[in-house]
Amino acid sequence: MTGVGRILVVTNDFPPRHGGIESFVASMTGLLERAAPGSVVVHTRSEPGAAAHDAGLAHPVVRDPAEVLLPTPGLARRVAATARAHGCDRVWFGAAAPLGLLAPALRAAGVRRTVASTYGHEVWWAGVPGTRAALREVARRNDVLTYISQHTRRGIAPALPPDRAAAMVQLLPGVDQALFAPGPAARAAGAAVRARHGLEGRPVVVCVSRLVRRKGQDVLVRTWPAVRAAVPGAALLLVGVGGHGAHLEREVERLGLHGDVVLAGRAPDGELPAHYAAADVFAMPCRDRLGGLETEGLGICYLEAAAAGLPVVAGRSGGAPEAVEEGGSGVLVDGRDPVDVAAALVALLSDPARSAALGARGRELVLERWSDVRQAERLAALLEV
Repeated sequence: MTGVGRILVVTNDFPPRHGGIESFVASMTGLLERAAPGSVVVHTRSEPGAAAHDAGLAHPVVRDPAEVLLPTPGLARRVAATARAHGCDRVWFGAAAPLGLLAPALRAAGVRRTVASTYGHEVWWAGVPGTRAALREVARRNDVLTYISQHTRRGIAPALPPDRAAAMVQLLPGVDQALFAPGPAARAAGAAVRARHGLEGRPVVVCVSRLVRRKGQDVLVRTWPAVRAAVPGAALLLVGVGGHGAHLEREVERLGLHGDVVLAGRAPDGELPAHYAAADVFAMPCRDRLGGLETEGLGICYLEAAAAGLPVVAGRSGGAPEAVEEGGSGVLVDGRDPVDVAAALVALLSDPARSAALGARGRELVLERWSDVRQAERLAALLEV
């Protein structure tokens, strides 16, 4: 990186919060800092447990007093103050909507270039009149607007001025291929997770994601009696937290699945790879909702699972098919159809050789295309142009 100033990352989505965007932003930020030590500062929201988390980072993190960062005049002043105090001349908005609206205030504070990244929720913004206007303004105010998948680009671009839509650039999520990797150490860590939840010696399907309706954990639970009948001992491990958790617990109770479906909650810090390693198959049968306004942007969890050498079952929602090579690294299903989902899971659990081949191909694809280092270099170049 050739810029004389530092890069300011402005985001609501940063650990210790868990989620796909949080993982993406944290990974890219860490790699930018590693490439040029002392080059990165993060301004993000307050979060329980943040002090302990931030103390382990190589770069400074400014925790805003707001619980949620919104593009208000007060936040604009505070972020501009961070930029001036740390000598930041470039800004990456970890999620374009709505914080990308702050770009003019940061330019007034000496920032020369801004990049704003979109994910899946901006598709919803693009489809609603009021938020569509705000998204259009984000595109106007920033030098670069990135997109995570071709699907999200198709949803977002029509809402933008034609010149800004044409200038959108793809920035893919990267995966730490050393952190998410098969091998003896991973198997040992996975065995410890299995032992913790009483899953030793059982075929295990894992889903790592927020517990929200769109992600499809409810469909996985509904399929489990059929999966269990076809594959004796099969267990489902749901990793994550979210507003749909209470509903899932009630479904497990209603279907008598205690011991067969485990709601593990949030993976402890540093143990996310071990939860992938605990499984034989990864599944997240996501589905579109609200007429396609609520959709899967891509699905970083699919890439993490593939890097870990797992075969993947993914729903045909949004950009998810772009993360999975059908028949190569995994299987695409109708996330609304429990029969289709169950059939895919039973087929993979019943054919370890095929599952291993899909997992190996998924690992190859991650190494070829989804390198976190390569994508961090791309972001650095976008910030420098």
